[in-house]
Amino acid sequence: MDMGVCLVTGVGPGTGAALVRRFTADGYRVAMLARDVARLEKLAAEVPGTAAFPVDVGDLDALRAVLARVRAELGAPSVVLHNAVAGGFGSFETVKPEDLEQRFRVNVTSLLVLAQELSPAMVEAGRGAIVVTGNTSAWRGKAGFAGFAPTKAAQRILAESLARALGPKGVHVAYVVIDAVIDVPWTRKAFADRPDEFFIQPSGIADAVHHLVHQQPSAWTFELDLRPYGENW
Repeated sequence: MDMGVCLVTGVGPGTGAALVRRFTADGYRVAMLARDVARLEKLAAEVPGTAAFPVDVGDLDALRAVLARVRAELGAPSVVLHNAVAGGFGSFETVKPEDLEQRFRVNVTSLLVLAQELSPAMVEAGRGAIVVTGNTSAWRGKAGFAGFAPTKAAQRILAESLARALGPKGVHVAYVVIDAVIDVPWTRKAFADRPDEFFIQPSGIADAVHHLVHQQPSAWTFELDLRPYGENW
């Protein structure tokens, strides 16, 4: 069954790839956006129903051009999953303003562009979903996150604004707060002494996002926080 088009930004080896696999398994044709051309092409060869669209979502003109290509080649997406992220550690004394501005473009401004470009077709159809994957930096500004947390907080507030504007028009917007270390090869190396329950599985995140997208309109969730059962919170 053809469920339509799903667009995923930030298709990496963890959450992005898991989202792609989950939604193609459900019958969606998935447009995959990321900077790494080789990674996208490899995943496209492995997963039927996918198409690679290499782009840096922080380059807003390039993003608009790619979205036009997606619409022309696959059709208008009814599901948009904004998983792209730019981040880095640093106190306010050490953060370079230009780095913070770049992270705003990737994490926040690209979401604005995605909504501006793709939500009109959803509104016209009377249905659709935009889901953003975030983290607990959207809730608090720790000292070492001065170059990242402001962008995630702004991202969450923008998502809430989109939800309030688009919800009454039939478009579900949701924000997923991931309170965990995602299980990918580099985190396994960085936290080699931690047990399995310390990590959140990308497939679990993808299942939760899939559920959000397909919630009944009478019981929509805006914010969903996810953590493994072993997480201290």
